[in-house]
Amino acid sequence: MLSTSNTRSELAHGIPTQSGEILSVVEEVLSSTTFIDMHTHLFSPALGSLGLWGIDELITYHYLEAEFFRSSNMNPEQYWSLTKQQQADAIWRALFVENTPLSEATRGVVSVLQAFGLKTDAPDLKEARVFFAAQTLDDHIRRVFEMAGIRVAVMTNDPLDPSEGPLWKKGVPDDPRFQPVLRLDRILIGWSTHWPQLAAQGYGVDKEASGKSIAEIRRFLVDWYKLMRPVYMAVSLPDTFQFPENSIVGKLIGEAILPTSRELDLPVSLMIGVRRQVNPRLRLAGDAVGRMDLRALEHLCSVYPDNRFLVSVLSRENQHELCIYARKFNNLMPFGCWWFLNNPSIVEEITRERIELLGTSFIPQHSDARVLEQVIYKWRNTRATLGPILTESYRLLSRDGGVVGRREIERDVQRLFVSNFARWTKQDIS
Repeated sequence: MLSTSNTRSELAHGIPTQSGEILSVVEEVLSSTTFIDMHTHLFSPALGSLGLWGIDELITYHYLEAEFFRSSNMNPEQYWSLTKQQQADAIWRALFVENTPLSEATRGVVSVLQAFGLKTDAPDLKEARVFFAAQTLDDHIRRVFEMAGIRVAVMTNDPLDPSEGPLWKKGVPDDPRFQPVLRLDRILIGWSTHWPQLAAQGYGVDKEASGKSIAEIRRFLVDWYKLMRPVYMAVSLPDTFQFPENSIVGKLIGEAILPTSRELDLPVSLMIGVRRQVNPRLRLAGDAVGRMDLRALEHLCSVYPDNRFLVSVLSRENQHELCIYARKFNNLMPFGCWWFLNNPSIVEEITRERIELLGTSFIPQHSDARVLEQVIYKWRNTRATLGPILTESYRLLSRDGGVVGRREIERDVQRLFVSNFARWTKQDIS
């Protein structure tokens, strides 16, 4: 029970005193705040066909492909021989017609169809294909962003991707709806395969990253920074990642990536815990998750205090340790529940833990969307999950004598979903 004095104080500050009233205010604030989606695989229209959208891309998303093989007698080799539309038809039939779409990924497709007023129980995809074919991409992006409640989608841009790099060389116009990120996977994890691409562009590097290679890699990063103007650098790392390490990866991180990111005043995003291609027959859907020894992160944060790290770990078992490290190092910003963690039950657990340990000094979520329309259901789900979590936190604060009103709720939501990221990347969001 709240004391009479506490209740009067809360009423004086305009704070709802009942859990239902608090939830109503929290949901309204979450709904009216436009978020920054700080990690996606979306692309601005200027990058052409790299940007995926429409019903066939939604249905053939690799989350659904992995699920499809559990509900179909078709083997992967048969599936990959089909056209995109044939693949979508097969998945629709197996997961939406012959089975109930209860998984997070299939339910997300249903949510998108419902949002556009399309039938969610159609026997085929004809209606949806007609609808998406009629859309003009630029207007469609604007509408989707409004429906998702996001102001910006932060991209993932790989300068060594042969389909993307040349587009940036020709010039990609600024689009305030999309912010670039300099992806480092091919440079770091794939150095032995991709160093010739740097050499072909006139950088003096070799397979062993010896001699002047480090200086040339730093020059490469600076050149691409000037070309892209990214908001951070990023790399996806395996569960076996260690640092420091006597390897080319360790050398590139310590001598090229971290010094250059400091020089450019850019955060480095580390997404850790991927086990690549445990089942290569599934292609993009064939990756898995592994638990990591986070003492490598401890070393990075401790030895490089002038670097800022955005960190997301893929293993559920690593989440508590990540929170503890964030309490010890203020150059570490935990973010998101990505990939295999992006399920409401797990998001709820992780977010409650982070609030209890970190208050509002983290970034709860990003969409990780690969297909444009996915941001609609992913952010709808995030708002639905976060509402009760924040409400319970405010209820407990009120019970213990704290006072919080709409102004504080608005400030907290703004910090969690906008200003934490903007501050970490030193952007002016006024």
